[in-house]
Amino acid sequence: MPKLKVQITKDLIQEVIRISRQAGDAIMEVYHTDFDVQLKDDLSPVTQADKKANAIIERGLKSFDPTIPILSEEGHQIAYKERKEWEIFWLVDPLDGTKDFIKKNGEFTVNIALVEDQTPVFGVVYAPAIDLLFWGSLENGAWKKETDNPAEIMKVAAQIDKTVKIATSRSHPSDKMNIFLAQFEKYKLHPIGSSLKICFVSDGSVHLYPRLGPTMEWDTAAAHAVLRASGGEMIQFGISSPLQYNKKELLNPKFIAGNLSIINGLDTFN
Repeated sequence: MPKLKVQITKDLIQEVIRISRQAGDAIMEVYHTDFDVQLKDDLSPVTQADKKANAIIERGLKSFDPTIPILSEEGHQIAYKERKEWEIFWLVDPLDGTKDFIKKNGEFTVNIALVEDQTPVFGVVYAPAIDLLFWGSLENGAWKKETDNPAEIMKVAAQIDKTVKIATSRSHPSDKMNIFLAQFEKYKLHPIGSSLKICFVSDGSVHLYPRLGPTMEWDTAAAHAVLRASGGEMIQFGISSPLQYNKKELLNPKFIAGNLSIINGLDTFN
């Protein structure tokens, strides 16, 4: 394992978890009110919770180490000419699953990832409505903590028994998804919101998460780090290479998350 430019210490882990929980508390304060919903330029929804959580996260990360830049969905836009020089940076989605937040189904998350050389090396994902926390790095493993229960180490599922468990978004399956699903004799779909889909691959609750629709880098980076720490990976459809971050265009390609031993056996990748 190559030596990281930033060491993932226990202090760093605990500080980012603390920041995530603090952002989650601010989100929940808005969640329990009759909040307004605005539309951004791309017509995606945004609320006061997104903005409050972002302010808390950016302030917390800068206080911990002001030398590491931050790229956030709700932060200032940063030109590729500037950020392409970054070897290390924080990649943040202060409220992933804003639509789930608006629907009040509880399946939204705070996502904070540390990215080094285009790879997520540490991530924290916190779902404040259900008090469910995930974090991970290759050096420290992948962990899950539910409410007041002790933290548990996680491992991605190593093999499929009879029925393939597949995480999906709550939208209707597309024709492309139906073609992908057709290769399995038996499968069960598990509709889940936000980056929790990737986290539930990480803890072995589901085997795969194929994503054939658009996502942005901040949607996936933190959970991708957790998945890597659990022994899994997120692979681009068609070329079998892991997702990379800090690209000129921040849109992710189509991908599938899971254990490589399972992914490599899929028809899609032959």
